[in-house]
Amino acid sequence: MLVAKDIRRNYGELQVLKGIDLEIKSGEVVAIVGPSGAGKTTLLQILGTLDKADAGQVLLNGTELNGLPDKELVKIRNAQLGFVFQFHNLMAELTALENVCLPAWIGQKDEKETEQKARNLLQRLGLGERIEHLPSEMSGGEQQRVAVARALINSPTIIFADEPTGNLDTQNADELHQLFFQIRDEFNCAFVLVTHNKELANLADRTIRMKDGRIEEI
Repeated sequence: MLVAKDIRRNYGELQVLKGIDLEIKSGEVVAIVGPSGAGKTTLLQILGTLDKADAGQVLLNGTELNGLPDKELVKIRNAQLGFVFQFHNLMAELTALENVCLPAWIGQKDEKETEQKARNLLQRLGLGERIEHLPSEMSGGEQQRVAVARALINSPTIIFADEPTGNLDTQNADELHQLFFQIRDEFNCAFVLVTHNKELANLADRTIRMKDGRIEEI
């Protein structure tokens, strides 16, 4: 489904990624681990089209992404990819429902259908009583569940998560770990998770260890 070939990324004279080859299969949960500075987040951003490699190829279902115009990349990102970040990245002035709807509205999907789907997702994730709440009125765990619902609203084929439990307490982190696998089974979407959390990495179908801009072992 998602294939990376010889991905290289430099920042000035600093080589951050030094030739990464990687394949993510449909419905697979993959954890990327390694020390700080290994290039994990840079790789995640390139796979998710949030950054561009200096060399190499990223193919999604056979379509090479690196050479596409920005407008095309935005369409693919919105329609096929979902994102969950450590600090939620919710819009403070929007309710939980509005935050979840936002990617679908950007994609110009039907407003009523989008709202109903968002309500269903929030209820499915245990947030039925928080639908009209602002982020400031929710706990960290609840905010992260809203972020997961937002990532799911456009029925992506793959969700990228960068330290998704890094800002949560142990209980909320454990609950989110289980939720990822329930979502994988229910919605048939793959997950690529950058994490320092050993418990989450151990639950993954496959763990990729990075060091000094290279994959150390698979």
